[in-house]
Amino acid sequence: MPHVVAVAALRGPAGLLLAHRRPDLDYYPDCWDLPGGHLEAGETGRDALVRELREELGIEATVPADPAWELTEDPGSPEGLVLGLWVVDAWRGTPVDVATDEHDDLRWIRRHELPGLELAHPSYAAVLDALLR
Repeated sequence: MPHVVAVAALRGPAGLLLAHRRPDLDYYPDCWDLPGGHLEAGETGRDALVRELREELGIEATVPADPAWELTEDPGSPEGLVLGLWVVDAWRGTPVDVATDEHDDLRWIRRHELPGLELAHPSYAAVLDALLR
């Protein structure tokens, strides 16, 4: 069974919000990633993202029904990935690092900063670049 993950590109006046994963994690250690996580049993991607953004960032996000971008890698494998990315432009509260056991920093990034970041997935660079235009 592949990993099914929902992530959010929070777009604000300072760019996009990325969360830095701690170096001791199994998945994407020491990389910048979008906030979000694995779907729990019975959750839709949208529901998982609302929950994850509350747990990780302490915000109540307005999440669209459908993802803006999807990726499927090796779906028949236990190491496969089904990734949905939602663009989130509205939320209540100020994003803070509530999940310090998962990441050690939050950072708003602008387009010119993308090339210097170690991103969690190789396809993120092009997708994030397009979202920051």
